[in-house]
Amino acid sequence: MIENLTLLEKAVLLTGKSVWETYDLPRHGVRSLWLADGPHGVRKQVGSADHLGLNASEAATCFPTASAVASTWDVELAERVGRALGAEAAAQGVDVLLGPGLNVKRSPLGGRSFEYFSEDPLLAGRMAAGYVRGIQSQGVAACPKHYAANSQELRRMVSDSVVDERTLREIYLSAFEIVVTQARPRTLMSAYNLVNGVYANESRFLLTDVLRDEWGFDGVVVTDWGGSNDVVAGVAAGSNLEMPAAGLDSARQIVDAVRSGRLDAADLNARAAEVLRLVAEARSPQDPAPAVDLDAHHALAREVAARSAVLLKNDDALLPLAPGTRVAVIGDFARTPRYQGAGSSAVNPTRLDSVLDVIDGSGLEMTAFAAGFHRAGQPDAALRDEAVEVARGADVALLFLGLDEIAESEGLDRSTLALHAAQVEVLEAVAAVNPRTVVVLAGGGGVEMPWLGSAQALLHGYLSGQAGAGGLLDVLTGAVNPSGRLAETVPVALADTPTAETFPATGRTAEYREGLFVGYRYYTTAGVPVTFPFGYGLSYTSFAYTDLTATPDAATVTVTNTGAVAGADVVQVYVRRTTPGVHRADRTLAGFARVELAPGESATVSVPLGDAAFRHWDTASGAWQVQQGTYEVLAGANVDDLALTVAVEVTGTVPAREDDVPQRYRTGDVRRVPEADFEALLGRPARVTDGTGPLTVNDALGRMADARSPLARLAYRFLAWRRDVADRKGAPDLNILFLLNMPFRAIGKMTNGMVSAEMVDGIVRIVNGRFWSGARAALRGFFRNRRANRATVRALRGTT
Repeated sequence: MIENLTLLEKAVLLTGKSVWETYDLPRHGVRSLWLADGPHGVRKQVGSADHLGLNASEAATCFPTASAVASTWDVELAERVGRALGAEAAAQGVDVLLGPGLNVKRSPLGGRSFEYFSEDPLLAGRMAAGYVRGIQSQGVAACPKHYAANSQELRRMVSDSVVDERTLREIYLSAFEIVVTQARPRTLMSAYNLVNGVYANESRFLLTDVLRDEWGFDGVVVTDWGGSNDVVAGVAAGSNLEMPAAGLDSARQIVDAVRSGRLDAADLNARAAEVLRLVAEARSPQDPAPAVDLDAHHALAREVAARSAVLLKNDDALLPLAPGTRVAVIGDFARTPRYQGAGSSAVNPTRLDSVLDVIDGSGLEMTAFAAGFHRAGQPDAALRDEAVEVARGADVALLFLGLDEIAESEGLDRSTLALHAAQVEVLEAVAAVNPRTVVVLAGGGGVEMPWLGSAQALLHGYLSGQAGAGGLLDVLTGAVNPSGRLAETVPVALADTPTAETFPATGRTAEYREGLFVGYRYYTTAGVPVTFPFGYGLSYTSFAYTDLTATPDAATVTVTNTGAVAGADVVQVYVRRTTPGVHRADRTLAGFARVELAPGESATVSVPLGDAAFRHWDTASGAWQVQQGTYEVLAGANVDDLALTVAVEVTGTVPAREDDVPQRYRTGDVRRVPEADFEALLGRPARVTDGTGPLTVNDALGRMADARSPLARLAYRFLAWRRDVADRKGAPDLNILFLLNMPFRAIGKMTNGMVSAEMVDGIVRIVNGRFWSGARAALRGFFRNRRANRATVRALRGTT
């Protein structure tokens, strides 16, 4: 078919037709594809469209978010969720579902961490692979995202992630490698940011050398919405589809580049052929829509919510609560659940349960409800006193606390790990009159817990989806034995995290000075105490581990349920090198297995290891290597509770040798890495820029605060005022946040062809104080773009 397409037809295949559709070529029988957001539920917009989750979408099941599902450590369950997502997408006519998100959580402040699985790439990759297999089993293409090193929301479209090659490979690319090689996604989304000075969507290293040549990806690379910088450079690097509709200006740029020799025609043919194959493999619109049982999906969402919940504290076995227990229900979250994050993943749920809706069927007797606090954090003594009174007469106080909507959202990072002081005040007051207080926490990640002593029991439900209320009550009452395990560390305080002083980066570059020491890799190596370690979670039963044996290929361990009730455990296997060699974390997750056991039952599980468990990226050879030597294989309940250890001798691919890195990268002391040490790790200058000087098309609109033009400064003040007003109301304005973080070039990428690259250049001149020159250029570009669009449309029609 490629041979029968005109140059222009090939070019238009590589840019969006609308916010959610690709171009069709009726002459060739090539239909449009429909793309929709969908990390934890389908968000298909058929009316007014946007990419930020602001306008209405069709109803769909809202499952727990990735940060919750990751806590199940259950790849089969992830695949079941994927099948449900794929079925609903197919029923709504969606061809490509944009998800799951699997970026590694570099900092607990990441505003979009609720959409991501873990701080560990092995766990993130395996869970994402389950989603992809499930989604694609329904004939819908999955689109894992955001590739790669997309770690912060602030300045996300213009920030340059500066990271050493080994860290990039071992931490930030490994999860994508797992999902690509194990699940074969048909599409993949590139990230907004630059990686080591090159936009991710223009990086031949990322998109061709690694993704296609090493991992064997043969699908379609889709830009994040507005994430294309230079469409020609993207095509040359291996990117296929510029989204959303950037208009025909992009297609003309591709055509001109081929004609001038700046773009190899073979690259264009390859990218267009990959899009055509994606269309050919899509479900036919004539196929009957699959039947979707929304009640069954709601039940699945409830099951997933229950299995995602992590029991973090249970003093004196307060939980589970017996039938008939008289409970006071306290907290605004029990009435108005916080069940998903804000932004492009926001789902219009088919139904939504609150604790107040479903507690009657739980077997508990609710004595009273008190809101307790304003979720946005304003202190209210009357609400606090009401909570104290209802708690006083109950057997147990169920206190529902959490992060409000403004705390976690696409477009902004968290400013703190603390709960609102008003919530903590209510907890302490309630616990003073009723020590039998259970805290149920809602949020996409961890929080500081100086208040932990006031709670006799603590259950973290994460963002538990539309049926989360029922799932959490199932755990509280023992209908479901909790089996969730933390997929991320809960630090004692933000100051204890390795990036506390540098995240999010506010300048042009985000320097990953901590290197390999992300999450538990840092805390275990540097010996930093935490509130709850990676992999931690309690049960209503107990488990014992025995008979660990290991070879370089696999570890085998026996697990016994030593308690009185049936339950599920997650066996975690880590690897540590004990002989000298290249620097690495004290221990790294090498595999895991979930096992369900009746009381007294034992099971022997085998966890594959192989080279992946021992390897490191060797920059000298540009390849994965395994150093020969002695390693320990450790098995247990979490990263800090590894009861069994056995040594194995690994032959390896290379002899053991130490690498030449600053000492802090051997000890894990990476909280304040000086520039010289970071550059030694990088092996080159860090290319830090101060972000001053005239604005360019790649500067964020937020930089208009420093623009030479008074009009630009006025525009910035207006946007900042709108942002602040929304923040004070407790509802972040995602449009404003997106605009402030958006580069000027995106004006041309997000307006469906109304604004050309020439017009953007004129706008930037105006912002830089050259009003008349810029105005003339923008006006000239407007008329040229309009004429060119008409000519391009005529050319396309002439071939239909």
